[in-house]
Amino acid sequence: MRRALGIAVALAAGPALADETRQLDAHEHGVGTLNIAIEADSVAMEFTAPGADIVGFEYQAESDEDLAAIETAKTLLQAPLDLFTIPDAADCTIAEVDVELEGNAHHEEHDGHDHADHGHDDHDDAHDHDHTEAHEGHAEFHATYLLECENVTEVSQITFAYFDAFPNAREVEVQLISETGARAYEVTRAAPVLDLER
Repeated sequence: MRRALGIAVALAAGPALADETRQLDAHEHGVGTLNIAIEADSVAMEFTAPGADIVGFEYQAESDEDLAAIETAKTLLQAPLDLFTIPDAADCTIAEVDVELEGNAHHEEHDGHDHADHGHDDHDDAHDHDHTEAHEGHAEFHATYLLECENVTEVSQITFAYFDAFPNAREVEVQLISETGARAYEVTRAAPVLDLER
């Protein structure tokens, strides 16, 4: 099982990483990436999406409302079979889930008052406290999933209910690796069903 997850991570470290870096540099909202590795009786997935796609913002989360939005998003992302629906015939169950928000960790010592004080005068100064600005504006959600499937050959398509859960998302770039090789797809809000047999 671990090997499938390793394949997904290795896949992400190749061309997907270059694509992801380019997307972040371009600050491309609306586009996430999903790497899938199917092996033996398991399906490993690695999903990344800009913070703006998931919670509607990428600035440093300080307010209770923003922090609550992040926690709600994490809860939704912890249910991969609700977001990326696989045919029932595959009989898949969740073995492992890990969800993180990268590049936007909030700091407990900041209670939000600094943002209120600076807010509209100088946006940059509001982010010059103790944390670096290296990731400012580039926060992204990162999730890894491992599914165990009784009939993995029935994983013939994936329906992206993800677009219903996150209205700001509009596209997911998918890379799939399996015993038949590697393939790339683009799944959009307008066409949310990925046919893995094509």
